[in-house]
Amino acid sequence: MPDIKRTRIDGDSLERLLGLNSSKIGFYAEVKQKIQELESANLRLRIKKTELQAIFDAISDGVVIYDSNRFVQYRNHVCPRQFPSETLIGKSCSELFHPDLALPPAGCPVEQALKGESFQGCFTFTRDRQTPRHFDVTATPIEDPSGQIRALVFLRDVTEKRLQELQLLQAEKMSSIGVLAAGVAHEINNPLNSVAGYAEALLRRFRAEPDFVADPRLEVFENYLNVIIRESYRCKGVIDSLLSFSRKSEGMTGSVDINALLQEVLDLVNHKSRHQNIEIYLALQPDLGQIGGDAATLRQVFMNLIMNALQAIEGAGRIDISTTISDGHVIVKVRDNGGGIESTILDQIWNPFFTTKMVGQGVGLGLAVTYNIVKKHQGEIHVESRRGEGTLFTVRLPVCRS
Repeated sequence: MPDIKRTRIDGDSLERLLGLNSSKIGFYAEVKQKIQELESANLRLRIKKTELQAIFDAISDGVVIYDSNRFVQYRNHVCPRQFPSETLIGKSCSELFHPDLALPPAGCPVEQALKGESFQGCFTFTRDRQTPRHFDVTATPIEDPSGQIRALVFLRDVTEKRLQELQLLQAEKMSSIGVLAAGVAHEINNPLNSVAGYAEALLRRFRAEPDFVADPRLEVFENYLNVIIRESYRCKGVIDSLLSFSRKSEGMTGSVDINALLQEVLDLVNHKSRHQNIEIYLALQPDLGQIGGDAATLRQVFMNLIMNALQAIEGAGRIDISTTISDGHVIVKVRDNGGGIESTILDQIWNPFFTTKMVGQGVGLGLAVTYNIVKKHQGEIHVESRRGEGTLFTVRLPVCRS
């Protein structure tokens, strides 16, 4: 039987045999532990990212992040609806806030944020011929891990709120001016009637006396009296407009066919449009239903709008008048291809005595009266205009409930 050589293996030899002396097994165990920790950390990061993304997407405002070079780095799901091309990744802030300027102005929200300053303000955005939209803007500086400043911009569409505020302000203004106008009109009307009456009496007496007519010293007397009478009645016309503006609704219980009413108005202005070589095109939807209101004042509304359209066109031109029904409202649109209205004064056109017409062509009461009448009929009136591209007035009036 062969001898079996027994070798005693001490602790160091066992570690060398197992390779533990090189710490390989310990190293791998540590790496494995680190990997598990990293996977756990990555999982927590993915969960946190998902939560933050859900919060980010739940924001109903437009959110844009601009990098330190003023280029869009990220945008949420709302921005493509509000600004599909202006907030594309890589687009400059100038595309949205100052498209007409090569360099950002001092008031640019992104520029302010990149300087480390918070910004709160508003701006108006218009695309092509669409209705201008109003936005509240909040820009905040944020610092990334590398220490660079980025701009976090929130965009909230406040167009409807702005329109409601303007309408409320206009209604309050109209109410105050209406009270003042009524008092002034009554105070002026009485002496004006006396002036016109006595001037007419003098003219009749002058014409009835042959000696007066033959007297060379009174050669211009008749012309002077005619001027007094003409201008007195012109003033009375302004007073009547003021009274109409301030007059309260008297029930408005009648039923009005808007299509028939528009035809009546056109019969009155056709001679003027033909004389000015202006074509008027009608697109009237049949079976509109009846409007509850005062036919006389509604006739005045559309007369004012059509006459304004005629006066806005120099030379040959075109006016389009259409009626439709939508959501229980009759919608009347009057569009002209005249010179348009400057955006800076568009909100002022409803104010009494505000006018862009030449002296003697109007006193600025037509649209103020129109606005008041439409509001008294529980309706709405809006204007869209650009200089050189014409003007569109839209009137919405509720249909009578059967």
